Amino acid sequence: MKEKIHIGKLIKAKMKEDGRSVSWLAANLHCDRSNVYRIYRTHHIDTEQLLDISTLLSHDFFIHYSSLLR
Repeated sequence: MKEKIHIGKLIKAKMKEDGRSVSWLAANLHCDRSNVYRIYRTHHIDTEQLLDISTLLSHDFFIHYSSLLR
């Protein structure tokens, strides 16, 4: 069975590593802080939103998925 990815935990970890706040991400995604907390809890995310987050955090979150194809 393939490894399950919890993308929300990965995003939260990158935010912590970069010293970014929930408010910062919410402002840059033009959403409420509650939406960021929802992202942190989710296993699945819209690809457009993941691209936006990847760009904001300068991190390719898609690599976590493509690595499972090898």
